[in-house]
Amino acid sequence: MSVNDRLLVFPGSGSPRLTEAICRALGIPPGRCETIQFSEGNTFVRIGENVRGADVFIVQTLSYPVNDRFMELLFFIDACKRASAASVTAVIPFFSYGKADKKDEPRVSIRARVCADALEAIGVDRIVTMDLHAPQIQGFFRVPVDHLYALPLIAEAFRGEAGPDLVMVAPDVGFGEMARRYAKALNADYCIAEKIRRGNDENAEVTRIIGDVLGKRTIVVDDFTTSGGTLDATARRLVKEGAISVSAGVSHGVLGKGASARIDAAPLKELVVTDTIEHRAEPLSGKVRVISSAELFARAIRNIHERTSVSTLFEF
Repeated sequence: MSVNDRLLVFPGSGSPRLTEAICRALGIPPGRCETIQFSEGNTFVRIGENVRGADVFIVQTLSYPVNDRFMELLFFIDACKRASAASVTAVIPFFSYGKADKKDEPRVSIRARVCADALEAIGVDRIVTMDLHAPQIQGFFRVPVDHLYALPLIAEAFRGEAGPDLVMVAPDVGFGEMARRYAKALNADYCIAEKIRRGNDENAEVTRIIGDVLGKRTIVVDDFTTSGGTLDATARRLVKEGAISVSAGVSHGVLGKGASARIDAAPLKELVVTDTIEHRAEPLSGKVRVISSAELFARAIRNIHERTSVSTLFEF
């Protein structure tokens, strides 16, 4: 694939490797830029080439340290707008504040909406992201949002597991519809785990499985995992209810401190994640397999740049 030289793709400090892979798929070099963190905590960014009249895409996942990554993204957008870019699209592979999509207790902020307002205030023209925790977050924005899905990538990674005894598992009721879509993609059955989270910590309790997993091979699917707690609890419940094997496929493998040990100890055969997260507090568990999302993002960027339909990327 090749496109004209008025397409520029810049890497934020959260996504340098993914940006390189996206640019290889597009047949262009990554744009030159730099980020400096000063000793007192201030962030400085600089675009290293002419962006006047160009379609600019800034790739920045909101991984740890999330607030620094977000401020850096805002500054890059501002720099490009002030340098007369024709358009600036924020490619946010993992929108971590998507977890805060509602006011579910008194006196709390709807942080996803605050982030949307900040991105619009600074002048972003478009958002590209993947597997928002709540799809309705798209409605927080007044600019176009292209919401990609990791489903075809993860389904393909498990294509060899397809068979009549395969069951896809949603770790909670909220992910039930996506589990059904995974099941359709792999010609499998699906079921739902009933999960309780009693506070704002990252510990979950799975009280039962809604569906039959006795003697079945199971794959738990979810949009992200931070501590591995939900995967661990779900896997243990599946084994208790008779599943003969448990694997997992998760769009965003945040996997913070302590997650590797938890994944190692869980009755999981394998955990498949995409490459939307590059920076972590510790090495990944040996059970984790990372698959590339670069081609998917490259196709979205190319279609946006060439003013062709992006909706074909949502078909699965």
